[in-house]
Amino acid sequence: MLANRVVKNAKHLGRWAAREKITCYRLYDRDIPEIPVTIDTYAGALVINDYRFEREATDTWLDEMAAAVQKQLDATEVFFKRRLRHDRREGEQYARLDTTEAWRTVTEGGHTFRVNLADYLDTGLFLDQRITRAKAAAEPAKTMLNLFAYTGSFSVYCGAVGMRTTTVDMSRTYLDLAHKNLELNRLDSELLQSDVREFLLAARNAGRRWDLAVVDPPTFSSSKRMDYTFDVQRDHAALLDDVAAVADVILFSTNRKKFKLTWEGSGAEIADLTYATTPQDFKHRPHHAYRIKV
Repeated sequence: MLANRVVKNAKHLGRWAAREKITCYRLYDRDIPEIPVTIDTYAGALVINDYRFEREATDTWLDEMAAAVQKQLDATEVFFKRRLRHDRREGEQYARLDTTEAWRTVTEGGHTFRVNLADYLDTGLFLDQRITRAKAAAEPAKTMLNLFAYTGSFSVYCGAVGMRTTTVDMSRTYLDLAHKNLELNRLDSELLQSDVREFLLAARNAGRRWDLAVVDPPTFSSSKRMDYTFDVQRDHAALLDDVAAVADVILFSTNRKKFKLTWEGSGAEIADLTYATTPQDFKHRPHHAYRIKV
């Protein structure tokens, strides 16, 4: 069943991806309830995410699923990731899992990105944010602030249309990857390693302001670099207060499944972009997204 479904999806999505010049997309998104995995292709290499939440789930079953798909797609490389519930994988999302150094280069929206298919839980490019990135680049903005920037994909999109970008993340590793992605696309950005809360306070005190801010925070964070914990449901209102003090338009997103936006903002115009930013290769809603005009 899995092999047949993936082949069918690959034929349909392959034509779309070729037209859009996209080499990384989702081939299977837990379409069959009995087979709770996702399968992404990165220029022909497959990444299989296992959503069987039991830690004791056997690898034999997964190997059989992978073998069936690999044969049908004639894929030479397959990488596996075990996905646990958010409350059971604190600190695992950004932790290094391997040292395979499985670097590949992919294209999306006319841009080039480096991805690592093995060493971390995530590859360095969130495929579900493809449309959100394009919407950010379509904003009539001259300056853009990218918070929780990860590997800088939003900065690449916005920098490519001429925006002056500021890219902020607490991780030096991810800022270095953002720098590489910018270099690949012959772009530059103001790259700053900082806790976002501290950065926003300093920016406000300095009178800095941006036309557009992109905010895609982690669902939960308790980094050793922070003296507090961050929970996106609990803390997003305070975060948006701080961002609204330095930006005219905010694109805010989160992948917390049961997220509810409680921030209203004095006089702010809020548009729910969740469905408008969900790509056609994702069967399940991967994120919530909002455009906020302050």
